[in-house]
Parts: sequence; C-alpha cells; structure tokens
Amino acid sequence: MIQCKRVHEARTADDGYRVLVDRLWPRGCRKDELRLDAWAREVAPSAELRKVFHHEAERFAEFREHYRAELAAHPEYWMPLLDKARSGTLTLLFAARDEERNNARVLAEFLEEELERQGPPSSPVCYAGEPSGE
Repeated sequence: MIQCKRVHEARTADDGYRVLVDRLWPRGCRKDELRLDAWAREVAPSAELRKVFHHEAERFAEFREHYRAELAAHPEYWMPLLDKARSGTLTLLFAARDEERNNARVLAEFLEEELERQGPPSSPVCYAGEPSGE
C-alpha cells in the first residue's frame, strides 16, 4: 500500500516505511524532529521542473507529464520504493501545501501503476522430489 502525507502530519502506527520525496529539506522541520526512514532526493522532480511548475495549479497536468517522463527514465531511483510497497505500507512524505497536486501524489500514482504492471512476485516452480516420469 502506498499513501501520501504532509511532513507536518504526525507519524501514526500505520505509516510503515516513511520516505521524504522532496529534493529540498522542508522549511520549518528540524532534521532531528522529522521521523522518517529515508530521504529519497533523487526520486523528486528535477530542479528545472520544480522551477517551471512552481506549484501553479493550472500547470499541474504539464508538470505531471514531465515528472512521469523523468521517473520512467530513472527506474533505479524508484525501484527500491516498489520493494517497500510490496512488503508493507509505504508513506511518501511531502512539504507542498497543495495536498492533491504535488510530486508525491504523482509518484504514488506512478508506483501503483508499476506495481500493477509488474504483477505479484513469483518464483519458479520447484520440482524437487517429484517423479520425473521416466
């Protein structure tokens, strides 16, 4: 399961693995007070894309499209997050004021689609101990 939370929301028991997905450290948050498991700067939108979007609601569709392209070009940045989501709850932390139009929501959507595309993990069938039919 993947969920998104603002960094200022209190940690809860059902948060699971908490990862900050912003490129910059959130204003007003001391590093020793923000309870998280990781800071994944590299999975955040590029500095150029952040500057172009600048949290303008009317540009969100364009931002979403470009950010998804950045994500698709760098699976090494988000693959570890998929592993966390497969094994339990993954909470993506973000600092944006707009709780619906932000990079964490786009990333969560992208990761959910990728989990669905990849399907459940499977292992090869083991035939050890089975009669060979010879």
